[in-house]
Amino acid sequence: MKRREPISHIMTKAVITVSQNDDLRKVIEKLKSNSIRHIPVVNGKEVVGIISRTDINRLTFGALFDGQEGVDEAILDMLTIPQVMTSKPKTLSSETIIKDLAATFVKEEFHALPVVDNGELKGIVTTTDVIKYFLEQYD
Repeated sequence: MKRREPISHIMTKAVITVSQNDDLRKVIEKLKSNSIRHIPVVNGKEVVGIISRTDINRLTFGALFDGQEGVDEAILDMLTIPQVMTSKPKTLSSETIIKDLAATFVKEEFHALPVVDNGELKGIVTTTDVIKYFLEQYD
């Protein structure tokens, strides 16, 4: 096992993002169409928040992602991304060691973290990325 491998080796570099000025319907569309669970919220290149499927599910009681028809989507028109997102999320440098990332996920109970170098979004890394990495060590 490579002990000092940086997260730049496992992070997703082509990050799907939304602007804090977008509406929640755009978040839902991007989550669904890209089969992802977390989206960084940006203001230019700066990460100002992160929003997840779980955040949306809390608003709609899970109905939007369970394919339930007739869910009251009025809540999506009443709230903005900044009202729903986690503001000022913890971020990591692309040079963070994978082992340290895994420890952060365990300690902080995060499932995804934006990767930021010099104030600019460079990627996103998730618990799934870490699990895949560790599974590859057994091949």
